[in-house]
Amino acid sequence: MTHPHAAEALQATAIAGIAVILIAGTALAHAARRIRQPAVIGEITAGILLGPSLLGLLPGNPTDRLFPDEVRPLLSMVAQIGLLLFMFTVGWELDWTTMRRRKSSVAGVTAGSILAPMLLGLGVAALIYQNHSHVNGEKVPFSSFALYLGVSMSITAFPVLARILKDNNLSRTKIGALALTSAAFGDVLAWCLLAGVVAIVTASGPSGFTDTLWMSAGYGAVMIAVVRPLLARAVAWMSRRGTGLYLATLVTAGVLLSAYTTSKIGIHPIFGAFAFGLVMPRRPTALLEEKMLRPIQHAGELMLPVYFIVTGLSVDVAGMSLTAWGELGLILAAAILGKLFGAGLPAKSFGLTWRESTGVGVLMNTRGLTELIILGVGLSLGVLDQTLFTEMVLMALITTAMTGPLLPFVLPRSRMDLIASPAKASPLVRIPGPADEQASDLAG
Repeated sequence: MTHPHAAEALQATAIAGIAVILIAGTALAHAARRIRQPAVIGEITAGILLGPSLLGLLPGNPTDRLFPDEVRPLLSMVAQIGLLLFMFTVGWELDWTTMRRRKSSVAGVTAGSILAPMLLGLGVAALIYQNHSHVNGEKVPFSSFALYLGVSMSITAFPVLARILKDNNLSRTKIGALALTSAAFGDVLAWCLLAGVVAIVTASGPSGFTDTLWMSAGYGAVMIAVVRPLLARAVAWMSRRGTGLYLATLVTAGVLLSAYTTSKIGIHPIFGAFAFGLVMPRRPTALLEEKMLRPIQHAGELMLPVYFIVTGLSVDVAGMSLTAWGELGLILAAAILGKLFGAGLPAKSFGLTWRESTGVGVLMNTRGLTELIILGVGLSLGVLDQTLFTEMVLMALITTAMTGPLLPFVLPRSRMDLIASPAKASPLVRIPGPADEQASDLAG
């Protein structure tokens, strides 16, 4: 039993750690913005600098003093809540009606951008498996390892991509709309694939996997047939009364309960938060944005950066060997080429030029936040060891950071002006407006 004074000391250390995280994250996020990079680049970099890669190398190991092992679970809990709220907003902001109307025009880019890097990821997994086959003394089955690496390679971060497109005035071009819609479809597909992989990893044998599938199907049916109509009636009632008091509080409770349910089923809590966002009503939009979305985003502004930096604390760049750097090169090659060819070649078949198609491939290489979430899940499940986790986080940072600087070369300003056709190029998904500024700031 923990002594009361010891518990208070741990809480005080956690409070100080969160303060340091918020200050460092804000400073480096601002610095990232100044060089036209997504804020997540600065925040995860802050975590890396506060961890064993830099701060931990100083005399006295300040990292252990600021973030001792006993405090990490408390920080992780704060980070987890921020992550769940963010995943809810991702699910809620997907525009299914528009996506259904345009699904045929982006099917090739979506499929190619998922399958090509996944197949290359499976190849990389076969090459490096022997170096990472044991995690915490337990042997990782090759099937779980390879599938997880393949899915990780296939990710495009929809929220970060939306911010990059907005910053480069590409949101309403045919290239930007094609990439954004393909990323939205790809996000949904990637989460479904990841849910399957997680179920395989956590299931205790074939019967356990079958049970997880049945319970997941039942959960989905209840969310659609029961929870969705109840939420619609509740929101309609609040709208008629002209009040949304406590709406954000009740929705947050629903998000947490949904996350708890998926956790008990055997899949990660993030899927429950994402699913709750999918079934949440979209109308009346004004009421939901003011009374639900904005308060949840405000809470996420404080808690989600903790997730980025807690993730960075597990990254040890200084401890990487020459072999690890070589593996990173392989991972980068597979990740970048998979997206360039997997997304670029189908885009060319839709009538884009080679240069424009390359631009789509560059945009689809944006991994950012979504990749970090998936890697965090892999680390917690014991599929990835610390070294491979570090390599994959660096891959996510590099592929996200390279998008902004490459766009002016792939799509010079003159070409961007030519491909933009405001009269015809309606966005394929809902383009973030003023009410979405904070969400896009969180993501990118």
